[in-house]
Amino acid sequence: MFTLANLFTASNLISGIVAILFALMGRLDLAPFAIFAGALFDFLDGFVARMFNSASELGKQLDSLADMVTFGVAPGVIMMVVLIVDPAQLDSGNLIDGIGVQTQEWFKGLFLGDVDLLPCAGLIIPFFSLFRLAKFNIDERQSESFIGVPTPTNTLLFMTFPLVLTMNVESGFTEGLYPILFNPYFLIGLMLVMGLLMVSELPLFSLKVKSFKFKGNEIKFSFLLISLIFILVFKVWSIALIVFLYLVFSIIENTIFKKNKNEV
Repeated sequence: MFTLANLFTASNLISGIVAILFALMGRLDLAPFAIFAGALFDFLDGFVARMFNSASELGKQLDSLADMVTFGVAPGVIMMVVLIVDPAQLDSGNLIDGIGVQTQEWFKGLFLGDVDLLPCAGLIIPFFSLFRLAKFNIDERQSESFIGVPTPTNTLLFMTFPLVLTMNVESGFTEGLYPILFNPYFLIGLMLVMGLLMVSELPLFSLKVKSFKFKGNEIKFSFLLISLIFILVFKVWSIALIVFLYLVFSIIENTIFKKNKNEV
């Protein structure tokens, strides 16, 4: 039961719980990093299970339970806090306290029955994650690739917003694209679209490689190269851009490359 792989899975779960606690404390600067730690542990549990040939049905179930917390509930709570916070009222010199105060005031109003319920839309993420994870568990087609957006991929996209909120507050949120990107209705629409993509039949490539030859891995290597460029150029925003790049490259692979292979 307490194998190394399962202990990594448990660490994934704990990371998700820590992320939730950070979010409720208003620490949007730390919550995403707890999610990233969970993603690392999620990778390690599968890697170790394959390395030591210790994969089991118990491990599979534990993995889904941990993922539901770290890549379902936690990002949902974090996005609730993002929707609660009014960036225009934040002061870069007192950022964390400002987020904490706004969050506490919202929850106080919630219990008193006098509050804007719009932030509850963050629960769209765990709602769709529940169905995505259950579908993944019984779908035998997803051993080498994915069908529908994986929950970790969806979570990474939405971690862009708390990071930008806490890192770019000094530049203001009243100019450029910020008013659009942090508009509650835009965020809710994005959560709905990504939620539907999680449970869709959209084929997505996996980054697993059987060889390091360029032929046969054109999409994967091109994706990794462009992702590296995005990271160097766009910094925090690269997370969201890489997720969209992943979707675009998956569509290209399935509409062009696989079509060419079938014709051959």
